Amino acid sequence: MIDAVLCEQGPGRYALNGCLSFKTVDRLLRDSAGLFRNSAPLVVDLSGVERTDSAGLALLVEWMKIARRLGQGLTFCDMPEQMLEIARTCGLVDVLPIV
Repeated sequence: MIDAVLCEQGPGRYALNGCLSFKTVDRLLRDSAGLFRNSAPLVVDLSGVERTDSAGLALLVEWMKIARRLGQGLTFCDMPEQMLEIARTCGLVDVLPIV
């Protein structure tokens, strides 16, 4: 199992890779504070997420709340099917900015 890593891909574009779990999301949340340092829209590519649980969705919701509070655009793209199923089960598909 690969630890979760957030990698910058270019201005405003990030890739989230690895496994999201209760063990990894706290660190990711702390480490991601710099994401929201300016008002440029952000895109987070989720195609590299290998495995997740509800903590992974909680991280996305928290990022969404931070972005909204700061007036910053945020979009999640290429969400893996496992994560999408959890989002459907939790009623978050229409809430999260997924493309």
